[in-house]
Amino acid sequence: QVQLVESGGGLVQPGGSLRLSCAASGRTFSNYAMGWFRQAPGKERECVAAISKSGSTLSYAGSVKGRFTISRDNGKNAVYLQMNSLKFEDTAVYYCAARDRSYISSDYAEYAYWGQGTQVTVSS
Repeated sequence: QVQLVESGGGLVQPGGSLRLSCAASGRTFSNYAMGWFRQAPGKERECVAAISKSGSTLSYAGSVKGRFTISRDNGKNAVYLQMNSLKFEDTAVYYCAARDRSYISSDYAEYAYWGQGTQVTVSS
């Protein structure tokens, strides 16, 4: 299995930027497609971005497209989420997740491995 640890969350003003990182350990990271999910209080967990194991295929939720960028570095066993032009509604706990398939998915049920989450708060 793979272990995931997120970092980079925090408090940011609207319009600001944050870069989340997810460090993976355990089995070969490049065997896993990765996703970034978020969950706000009282809301369902949603996939904001996903990336295939090679990094060649990306997908984004409509609410973040053009503002967030997912990337990965298989040499460093890491996946990143660059978040720009942050909005109040981006406030949530952000999780990275891994699935042992090459292709991406936005369904949280298809991800077997999860980090502990990092809080992102957008507030003035």
